[in-house]
Amino acid sequence: MSSFDHAFSVYWSGPILDASIHLCFTLLAALILGALVGYERFYHGHAAGMRTYGVVCMASAALVAVLGHPDVWFGARSTLIAAPDPTHVIQGIVTGIGFLGAGVIVHEQYSTHGLTTAASIWASSAIGILVGLELYPAAIGLSLLSSACMAYGSKFENLLPSQEGIAVVLEFNHDEVPDTDVLYQFAKSHGYVIAQQSLSVIQSDHKIEWRFIATMVSHTRGEAITQLTQQLKEIKNLTGFQLTHARN
Repeated sequence: MSSFDHAFSVYWSGPILDASIHLCFTLLAALILGALVGYERFYHGHAAGMRTYGVVCMASAALVAVLGHPDVWFGARSTLIAAPDPTHVIQGIVTGIGFLGAGVIVHEQYSTHGLTTAASIWASSAIGILVGLELYPAAIGLSLLSSACMAYGSKFENLLPSQEGIAVVLEFNHDEVPDTDVLYQFAKSHGYVIAQQSLSVIQSDHKIEWRFIATMVSHTRGEAITQLTQQLKEIKNLTGFQLTHARN
Protein backbone atom coordinates (compact mmCIF):
# COMPACT_ATOMS: atom_id res chain seq x y z
CA MET A 1 0.00 0.00 0.00
CA SER A 2 1.36 3.41 -1.00
CA SER A 3 1.68 6.29 1.45
CA PHE A 4 -1.19 8.10 -0.29
CA ASP A 5 -3.48 5.10 0.01
CA HIS A 6 -2.49 4.72 3.64
CA ALA A 7 -3.21 8.40 4.40
CA PHE A 8 -6.53 8.20 2.61
CA SER A 9 -7.58 5.07 4.46
CA VAL A 10 -6.58 6.57 7.83
CA TYR A 11 -7.96 10.11 7.54
CA TRP A 12 -10.91 9.63 5.18
CA SER A 13 -12.50 6.52 6.57
CA GLY A 14 -13.21 4.84 9.85
CA PRO A 15 -13.25 6.58 13.24
CA ILE A 16 -11.38 9.71 12.10
CA LEU A 17 -13.90 10.41 9.33
CA ASP A 18 -16.81 9.78 11.69
CA ALA A 19 -15.33 12.19 14.27
CA SER A 20 -14.68 14.82 11.60
CA ILE A 21 -18.25 14.63 10.30
CA HIS A 22 -19.58 14.90 13.84
CA LEU A 23 -17.38 17.96 14.44
CA CYS A 24 -18.56 19.58 11.20
CA PHE A 25 -22.19 19.35 12.28
CA THR A 26 -21.24 20.71 15.69
CA LEU A 27 -19.43 23.67 14.11
CA LEU A 28 -22.36 24.35 11.78
CA ALA A 29 -24.74 24.46 14.73
CA ALA A 30 -22.44 26.85 16.57
CA LEU A 31 -22.14 29.08 13.49
CA ILE A 32 -25.92 29.33 13.14
CA LEU A 33 -26.50 30.10 16.82
CA GLY A 34 -23.71 32.68 16.90
CA ALA A 35 -25.01 34.40 13.77
CA LEU A 36 -28.47 34.49 15.35
CA VAL A 37 -27.12 36.49 18.27
CA GLY A 38 -25.09 38.75 15.96
CA TYR A 39 -28.03 39.62 13.72
CA GLU A 40 -29.26 42.32 16.11
CA ARG A 41 -25.85 44.03 16.04
CA PHE A 42 -25.74 43.69 12.24
CA TYR A 43 -29.25 45.13 11.92
CA HIS A 44 -28.29 48.24 13.88
CA GLY A 45 -25.08 48.79 11.90
CA HIS A 46 -22.49 47.90 14.54
CA ALA A 47 -18.95 46.89 13.58
CA ALA A 48 -19.36 43.39 15.02
CA GLY A 49 -22.09 41.60 13.10
CA MET A 50 -23.23 38.12 12.16
CA ARG A 51 -19.83 37.09 10.82
CA THR A 52 -17.98 38.10 13.98
CA TYR A 53 -20.44 36.41 16.30
CA GLY A 54 -20.68 33.31 14.15
CA VAL A 55 -16.91 32.85 13.94
CA VAL A 56 -16.45 33.45 17.69
CA CYS A 57 -19.13 30.92 18.55
CA MET A 58 -17.85 28.38 16.03
CA ALA A 59 -14.22 28.70 17.10
CA SER A 60 -15.16 28.31 20.77
CA ALA A 61 -17.15 25.20 19.92
CA ALA A 62 -14.26 23.78 17.90
CA LEU A 63 -11.75 24.21 20.72
CA VAL A 64 -14.01 22.42 23.17
CA ALA A 65 -15.51 19.77 20.89
CA VAL A 66 -12.14 18.50 19.70
CA LEU A 67 -11.37 17.48 23.28
CA GLY A 68 -14.09 14.88 23.04
CA HIS A 69 -12.20 12.87 20.42
CA PRO A 70 -8.69 12.30 21.78
CA ASP A 71 -8.72 8.77 20.39
CA VAL A 72 -8.45 10.10 16.82
CA TRP A 73 -5.89 12.84 17.39
CA PHE A 74 -2.74 12.78 15.24
CA GLY A 75 -4.10 10.11 12.95
CA ALA A 76 -5.21 7.89 15.84
CA ARG A 77 -1.59 7.66 16.96
CA SER A 78 -2.19 9.48 20.25
CA THR A 79 -0.99 7.71 23.37
CA LEU A 80 -3.05 9.71 25.88
CA ILE A 81 -3.83 7.71 28.97
CA ALA A 82 -6.41 10.09 30.48
CA ALA A 83 -9.00 12.27 28.73
CA PRO A 84 -8.00 15.96 28.48
CA ASP A 85 -9.58 18.43 30.89
CA PRO A 86 -11.86 20.88 29.00
CA THR A 87 -11.87 23.41 31.84
CA HIS A 88 -8.37 24.60 30.93
CA VAL A 89 -9.44 25.24 27.34
CA ILE A 90 -12.58 27.04 28.52
CA GLN A 91 -10.46 29.32 30.70
CA GLY A 92 -8.31 30.18 27.71
CA ILE A 93 -11.36 30.93 25.57
CA VAL A 94 -12.84 33.26 28.18
CA THR A 95 -9.52 35.09 28.52
CA GLY A 96 -9.13 35.50 24.77
CA ILE A 97 -12.68 36.77 24.32
CA GLY A 98 -11.94 39.34 27.02
CA PHE A 99 -9.30 40.92 24.79
CA LEU A 100 -11.66 40.88 21.81
CA GLY A 101 -14.41 42.51 23.85
CA ALA A 102 -12.06 45.22 25.08
CA GLY A 103 -11.29 46.09 21.48
CA VAL A 104 -14.90 47.03 20.68
CA ILE A 105 -15.36 49.28 23.73
CA VAL A 106 -14.87 52.95 22.91
CA HIS A 107 -14.65 55.52 25.71
CA GLU A 108 -15.32 59.11 24.78
CA GLN A 109 -15.26 62.21 26.95
CA TYR A 110 -18.68 61.77 28.52
CA SER A 111 -19.88 58.36 27.39
CA THR A 112 -18.82 54.78 26.72
CA HIS A 113 -19.93 52.74 23.71
CA GLY A 114 -19.60 49.07 22.86
CA LEU A 115 -20.35 47.54 26.26
CA THR A 116 -23.39 45.66 24.96
CA THR A 117 -21.45 44.41 21.96
CA ALA A 118 -18.59 43.20 24.16
CA ALA A 119 -20.99 41.43 26.52
CA SER A 120 -22.86 39.75 23.68
CA ILE A 121 -19.60 38.57 22.07
CA TRP A 122 -18.72 36.99 25.40
CA ALA A 123 -22.17 35.34 25.45
CA SER A 124 -21.56 34.08 21.91
CA SER A 125 -18.39 32.34 23.05
CA ALA A 126 -20.35 30.76 25.91
CA ILE A 127 -22.87 29.45 23.38
CA GLY A 128 -20.02 27.91 21.41
CA ILE A 129 -18.66 26.26 24.56
CA LEU A 130 -22.08 24.73 25.28
CA VAL A 131 -22.30 23.46 21.71
CA GLY A 132 -18.81 22.00 21.98
CA LEU A 133 -19.84 20.19 25.14
CA GLU A 134 -22.92 18.93 23.24
CA LEU A 135 -25.31 20.66 25.61
CA TYR A 136 -27.51 21.64 22.68
CA PRO A 137 -30.71 22.60 24.53
CA ALA A 138 -28.76 24.91 26.82
CA ALA A 139 -26.92 26.43 23.84
CA ILE A 140 -30.19 27.09 21.99
CA GLY A 141 -31.74 28.57 25.13
CA LEU A 142 -28.79 30.89 25.73
CA SER A 143 -28.79 32.07 22.12
CA LEU A 144 -32.53 32.81 22.19
CA LEU A 145 -32.29 34.61 25.54
CA SER A 146 -29.28 36.65 24.37
CA SER A 147 -31.03 37.62 21.12
CA ALA A 148 -34.22 38.58 22.94
CA CYS A 149 -32.32 40.61 25.52
CA MET A 150 -30.44 42.57 22.87
CA ALA A 151 -33.50 43.11 20.67
CA TYR A 152 -36.03 44.05 23.33
CA GLY A 153 -33.93 44.97 26.38
CA SER A 154 -33.66 48.64 25.45
CA LYS A 155 -37.41 48.89 24.91
CA PHE A 156 -38.03 47.44 28.35
CA GLU A 157 -35.47 49.85 29.87
CA ASN A 158 -37.32 52.82 28.40
CA LEU A 159 -40.42 51.79 30.35
CA LEU A 160 -38.56 51.93 33.67
CA PRO A 161 -37.70 55.07 35.66
CA SER A 162 -34.22 56.34 34.83
CA GLN A 163 -32.07 59.45 34.87
CA GLU A 164 -30.54 60.19 31.48
CA GLY A 165 -27.67 62.62 31.33
CA ILE A 166 -26.56 65.24 28.83
CA ALA A 167 -23.05 66.63 28.68
CA VAL A 168 -23.31 70.39 28.21
CA VAL A 169 -20.61 72.82 27.07
CA LEU A 170 -21.51 76.52 27.12
CA GLU A 171 -19.25 79.24 25.69
CA PHE A 172 -19.37 82.84 26.84
CA ASN A 173 -17.40 85.94 26.01
CA HIS A 174 -14.36 86.52 28.20
CA ASP A 175 -15.75 89.70 29.78
CA GLU A 176 -19.28 88.41 30.37
CA VAL A 177 -19.41 86.01 33.31
CA PRO A 178 -22.76 84.14 33.52
CA ASP A 179 -24.83 83.87 36.67
CA THR A 180 -24.83 80.38 38.21
CA ASP A 181 -28.29 80.86 39.69
CA VAL A 182 -29.70 81.59 36.24
CA LEU A 183 -28.00 78.48 34.89
CA TYR A 184 -29.41 76.23 37.62
CA GLN A 185 -32.87 77.74 37.22
CA PHE A 186 -32.75 77.24 33.47
CA ALA A 187 -31.91 73.55 33.88
CA LYS A 188 -34.67 73.07 36.45
CA SER A 189 -37.30 74.75 34.29
CA HIS A 190 -36.62 72.30 31.49
CA GLY A 191 -36.71 69.14 33.60
CA TYR A 192 -33.00 68.78 34.42
CA VAL A 193 -30.74 69.16 37.40
CA ILE A 194 -27.02 69.82 37.25
CA ALA A 195 -25.15 66.85 38.67
CA GLN A 196 -23.18 67.58 41.81
CA GLN A 197 -19.46 68.24 41.34
CA SER A 198 -19.79 68.00 37.56
CA LEU A 199 -19.41 71.73 36.87
CA SER A 200 -16.03 72.86 35.55
CA VAL A 201 -15.00 76.27 34.20
CA ILE A 202 -12.30 76.69 31.56
CA GLN A 203 -11.04 80.18 30.78
CA SER A 204 -8.95 81.26 27.80
CA ASP A 205 -7.96 84.61 26.34
CA HIS A 206 -11.16 85.03 24.37
CA LYS A 207 -13.86 82.92 26.01
CA ILE A 208 -15.07 81.05 29.08
CA GLU A 209 -16.37 77.50 28.84
CA TRP A 210 -18.73 75.97 31.36
CA ARG A 211 -18.94 72.17 31.28
CA PHE A 212 -21.35 70.09 33.33
CA ILE A 213 -23.69 67.08 33.28
CA ALA A 214 -27.41 67.82 33.26
CA THR A 215 -29.45 64.87 34.56
CA MET A 216 -33.06 64.43 33.48
CA VAL A 217 -35.50 64.41 36.40
CA SER A 218 -37.94 62.07 34.59
CA HIS A 219 -38.89 61.03 31.07
CA THR A 220 -42.11 63.03 31.25
CA ARG A 221 -40.53 66.30 32.39
CA GLY A 222 -37.18 66.44 30.63
CA GLU A 223 -36.97 68.00 27.19
CA ALA A 224 -35.07 66.41 24.32
CA ILE A 225 -31.75 67.75 23.03
CA THR A 226 -33.43 69.18 19.93
CA GLN A 227 -35.74 71.24 22.11
CA LEU A 228 -32.95 72.40 24.40
CA THR A 229 -30.96 73.75 21.48
CA GLN A 230 -33.73 76.23 20.75
CA GLN A 231 -34.03 77.25 24.41
CA LEU A 232 -30.27 77.74 24.89
CA LYS A 233 -30.22 80.44 22.26
CA GLU A 234 -32.23 82.62 24.64
CA ILE A 235 -29.47 82.67 27.30
CA LYS A 236 -27.87 86.08 27.42
CA ASN A 237 -24.20 86.40 26.38
CA LEU A 238 -24.06 82.79 25.16
CA THR A 239 -21.79 82.54 22.10
CA GLY A 240 -21.79 78.78 21.52
CA PHE A 241 -22.82 75.46 23.02
CA GLN A 242 -22.49 71.70 22.62
CA LEU A 243 -24.87 68.99 23.82
CA THR A 244 -23.95 65.30 23.94
CA HIS A 245 -25.65 62.28 25.43
CA ALA A 246 -23.68 61.19 28.49
CA ARG A 247 -25.30 57.76 28.93
CA ASN A 248 -22.95 54.74 29.01
